[in-house]
Amino acid sequence: MKHQALPPRASSLAESLRDLGYSLEAAVADVIDNSIAARSKNVEIWCVAEEEEPCLAIVDDGCGMDKAELVEAMRYGAKNPKDRRAKDDLGRFGLGLKTASFSQCRKLTVISCKDGNLSGAVWDLDVLSDDEWLIGVLDKREIDKVRWVERLGKSGTLVLWECLDRLTERLTSEGRSEVLSDKLTQLTHHLSLVFHRFLSSEVGRTRKVAMKVNGHGLVGFDPFCRNNRATQPLPTQSVVLGNHRVDIHPYILPHHSKLSRKEFDFYRSRSEFLSNQGAYVYRSGRLMAWGDWFRLVPKGEATKLARVQIDFPAELDEFWTIDIKKSRAYPPPAVREQLRQIIGRITDQSTRVHTGRSRRLFERDVMPMWTRYAERGVVRYVPNEEHPLFVGFAGLLADEQRAKFSSLLDMIGSSIPVEAIYSDYSSAPKDIDSREEGLDAAGVARKLRQLRSIVDPRANMGAEQFRRIVRSTRLLEGQDDLLDDFVSKDF
Repeated sequence: MKHQALPPRASSLAESLRDLGYSLEAAVADVIDNSIAARSKNVEIWCVAEEEEPCLAIVDDGCGMDKAELVEAMRYGAKNPKDRRAKDDLGRFGLGLKTASFSQCRKLTVISCKDGNLSGAVWDLDVLSDDEWLIGVLDKREIDKVRWVERLGKSGTLVLWECLDRLTERLTSEGRSEVLSDKLTQLTHHLSLVFHRFLSSEVGRTRKVAMKVNGHGLVGFDPFCRNNRATQPLPTQSVVLGNHRVDIHPYILPHHSKLSRKEFDFYRSRSEFLSNQGAYVYRSGRLMAWGDWFRLVPKGEATKLARVQIDFPAELDEFWTIDIKKSRAYPPPAVREQLRQIIGRITDQSTRVHTGRSRRLFERDVMPMWTRYAERGVVRYVPNEEHPLFVGFAGLLADEQRAKFSSLLDMIGSSIPVEAIYSDYSSAPKDIDSREEGLDAAGVARKLRQLRSIVDPRANMGAEQFRRIVRSTRLLEGQDDLLDDFVSKDF
């Protein structure tokens, strides 16, 4: 058999590799991986949307590259994925810089400084010929003209994306600015999550890396809510693959009632706090994939507060199905089996956080206004006709009216909008407020007098019993001072 060299056509392959499925945020994150591998302490992303030709730059203060190293880094497949990498090297295929960049732009310029010496190179898709991979090597004068090159210090690298055709094509100047603004917001949220352990510098895990987008510093987004005391960390378990260890650490997040409004909004705006359940897979501290149970269990109410942190080192790459975008990682069989067992245990714990909360609400009220019935697998909620408020009101009615009132309560119980309540509570529980709007102190006092005239027309009831009745209605939840003020004046 005779062998013949058959290199790919440069322009055709380069255009095809643009469609690997990168989003803007995934592409930027892939480039930042190189910055972290270069031991950077600071990474800046700059993007000006208002200009006629928007561009985006990623600048770091890492170790930088000399001319030979830069040219090699610009090569497609610069490193073999089978090569052994350093512990903190987040690279994988030797393609990230090129595929990520060209997924968003047509012209890639890289300027790097090492030992005070600047080197520069350019890939331009409009310059590639069919058969040759031609890059441009810049001289000092050309380097000085590159946008944001002044942000480089004595060492570091600037990656500049120009001709952002995938983001801005067929858009007016005003529309382009709006689209890029939305994209940058998504970008900040994505980077805050993917690199949260670098942004917060977890002890013994990662080194701290500061990141900014257009001058605004990023705050790490911890999906496990570990700063909240109500979060329940469960024991870490490990699986040994080869000579390396995979650590699996489950968490049960707190019920939303344990979060402040600011804290809840922070989590909901960044990762759909209540629905983003599942495993969070980290490779050398960098989040690779999240919000997935890998078909081991369906997402549902039983696991909605469960999160599992899975850590594996780069040496175990061959055991995981990692894609070029580094946005997918599928666990090997041994890890899946361990995860299956963990899910079985944390499901009960996650459910208990919710059912325990509901149970406490009913136990806290000596006289709940609603009664829960569970019969033959069917659960229903009906107004509690023995509640003092209903009993007192019924006592003011004639017999015929009392029968009609009882029927009215039955109809109210059977017409609860369960689906709407479930939808609102699942997506935004903090937005649900049963209290009446627009009541000032005088309005509250008027309501309380009306309530007292119903349950205690002869004014024989003690102050503490009246407090319990009011609290059972949740009319003034979180406003005990108004109730105390009323009781002190009227009892």
